[in-house]
Amino acid sequence: MLKTGGAEIVAAGFRRSGVAMPDLPVTHAVQLGETFDARFAQRIMAVVSAAMSIVRRLGHLPPPDVIIARNLEMLPLAGRLQAHWGGTIPIVYECLDIHRLLLRTDLIGQAMRGAERRWAQPASLLMTSSPAFISNHLGGLGPLPALLVENKVPHSTERGSNPALGLPDTGVIKIGWFGALRCRRSLDALATFSRAMSGRVQVILRGRPALSEFEDFHGFVDAEPYLRFDGEYRNPDDLASIYSDVHLAWAIDFFEAGKNSQWLLPNRIYEGSFHGAIPVTLAGTETSAFTQRLGIGITVPDIEAGTLAAALGELDATRLQALASAVLEQDPANFSFHDADCRQLVERLQQLGSSSQPEQEAA
Repeated sequence: MLKTGGAEIVAAGFRRSGVAMPDLPVTHAVQLGETFDARFAQRIMAVVSAAMSIVRRLGHLPPPDVIIARNLEMLPLAGRLQAHWGGTIPIVYECLDIHRLLLRTDLIGQAMRGAERRWAQPASLLMTSSPAFISNHLGGLGPLPALLVENKVPHSTERGSNPALGLPDTGVIKIGWFGALRCRRSLDALATFSRAMSGRVQVILRGRPALSEFEDFHGFVDAEPYLRFDGEYRNPDDLASIYSDVHLAWAIDFFEAGKNSQWLLPNRIYEGSFHGAIPVTLAGTETSAFTQRLGIGITVPDIEAGTLAAALGELDATRLQALASAVLEQDPANFSFHDADCRQLVERLQQLGSSSQPEQEAA
């Protein structure tokens, strides 16, 4: 969005172990170090190390118009650069997840929330992807203006189509679970449910599994007769093809149940709906509230095998067509952004030097 909106970008950040550096649309990229899944102490030390070298590694560059600190660990690094460049460059705190450490009720949680409040003090704007993050946590940072930028897909990408609207009915319901695969409960539930349906339901997994969250992800999937893992995919290039291969998009996550997972609006809810897949959501979450406002998808109260069998297992061609048509009839702007949205975002960031800021906006 920043690039499409006309911004010139310098990127600096950590690379996750085992993940190749992405092809970023930036003029300059600096790798600050390597981090590992679920190794929080190591991530803290990586940030400490980066804080000692960040000015040396980036301070020689021309001062930017704005610094976007993506996630909590980048805030202290942004603060050091801001001070180096004279203390007047606006900082944007971009928070896309509320980490579990911030939500603990013990001394560790109190310390983390205190650090977040302290590091966010120099920020001029909060940018987040779900209104529930603001109402349930980020509002506690004080009178920091908030900008909602949802995880929508580029409108210029090719749109997919639900197989229920074109392909002959095979009698098989295909569920796609795509993206960051990190929820063990979802994997267990989909395996149990698909086995109980004896081939009537098939589950296709695509993306990057968080192997630290599973005892043996690949072995588990290989042993299940109706689960299939087809590897990673290119985003947004492959979205149309992978979502056009499934009827339903699994948009349920218990990774941080009751908190972050309840509040987030994940990429897959926009990607799947834009490309015609019928979203499956969990009642009581911000994701289900989103789909219910639009009148699309299927919401379940839990993911027990019997519940899934009643809600999904008996869907026939007529019902699938009706559900898919409801998704297709939605305004694409609910799930995608245009070039004008990108320009508006960049213009908003350019205006951060203004003294008068609205308390909350949506983009």
